[in-house]
Amino acid sequence: MIELIPAIDIIDGKCVRLSQGEYDSKKIYNENPLEVAKEFEACGLKRLHVVDLDGAASSHIVNYRTLELLAGHTALAVDFGGGIKTDEDLRIAFESGAKMVTLGSVAVKSPDLFREWLAAYGSERIILGADAKGGKIAVGGWKEESGEELMPFLEQYIKDGVSQVLCTDISRDGMLQGPATGLYREIMQAFPDIHLIASGGVSGTDDIRRLDEAGIPAVVFGKALYEGRIKLEELASFIS
Repeated sequence: MIELIPAIDIIDGKCVRLSQGEYDSKKIYNENPLEVAKEFEACGLKRLHVVDLDGAASSHIVNYRTLELLAGHTALAVDFGGGIKTDEDLRIAFESGAKMVTLGSVAVKSPDLFREWLAAYGSERIILGADAKGGKIAVGGWKEESGEELMPFLEQYIKDGVSQVLCTDISRDGMLQGPATGLYREIMQAFPDIHLIASGGVSGTDDIRRLDEAGIPAVVFGKALYEGRIKLEELASFIS
């Protein structure tokens, strides 16, 4: 059964969503992210994906106090991303309660540092963030397109020991037009042993069901929940 991972994106300590990573498209859904997280926990969800959007757009972690609240007042296993660029940022994330971190920009810009962290903390705590736009990896809060092609990027880091990959099709993120199921199927065919987390475009439970049928191990979703297209009670059939 596919693993369900609801997302909370944070700007100024508030729960927001963007469309295609554009900060000008910001919509505030709740000024109390902990309230949202507790609703997720109450319906049986076990994990939470938290993105520090302020951190992603800057050079350091910003919303670690919100992370402390979420990790300290729920039993959810929090994976955290956004703004982790240095050893100090990583220390803050883990000390603030993150069980795992998702790293994208540092894997592109500082590969030796990424590999050092992977060796030190292990593949169960370090998730490779592979956010793709037109087949190329984007970094810096998705504002910069790197020259890295998605599949070779994944292949190299999987050889280095990565076992978890969170892949977002940026063109679909926040658009509620369905996920890039074909892309995720292609990734799983190439790398069948990885724990792939699909992200971007989920518009309803039918999309989650299709990803499950395609053999995708996990899915991150947010906007469909906040817009009422997915009701928490509808997720019961996916939760063991």
